[in-house]
Amino acid sequence: MGRTSDARERILTAAKTLMLSRGYSALGVAEICKAAGVPKGSFYYFFASKEELALAVIDEHWTAQRTEWTRALDGEGDGGGDGDGAARALQGLRRLYEFTAAELRAGQRSCGTVTGCLLGNLALEMSTGTATVRERLREIFDEQVALVEETVAEAHGRGEVTVADAHEAARALVAQLEGQVLFAKLYDDAGRLDVLWPNSLALLGARTSSTY
Repeated sequence: MGRTSDARERILTAAKTLMLSRGYSALGVAEICKAAGVPKGSFYYFFASKEELALAVIDEHWTAQRTEWTRALDGEGDGGGDGDGAARALQGLRRLYEFTAAELRAGQRSCGTVTGCLLGNLALEMSTGTATVRERLREIFDEQVALVEETVAEAHGRGEVTVADAHEAARALVAQLEGQVLFAKLYDDAGRLDVLWPNSLALLGARTSSTY
């Protein structure tokens, strides 16, 4: 069972790496198996098709990433803000941006180039493609918006921001994040994310940016 599980993980890891560097459509099963170091029969033991593999890669990636998003936004293990909790909600957004930038830089050190966001890359590539993958990506981005919406609503409740519609503000923040990650990939420069924080304060109508 251990060896079987290890083979599946090697396939998922290889597929994720290849999808980040080359996209989904250009990949073949044989190439994925070669990169994973497993026979082709092993692929079809675990996955009925490349589409099923893509969904598994997406789910595994988001499961890990959602944990990091939640940790950043909730400020686990971090004092966050000052003693009475002021600005704590907005600092969650700042931690999220810092985590994303660190992730891009780690990928750049590993691959030699900024590879962008796996979910964003696939959303662009498959926006008119496979319906099941597209729908799963929609669900994940909706989850991201919901996580950020909680933070915006908390910040509004604390009087940190003036924006009235937390849901639409969260959609704009997630869109801004994905857009800057796209620019970081295009220009091979993770520093493109540096504008996220000041832009977000302006978008949210932060009452006093000096607090942050």
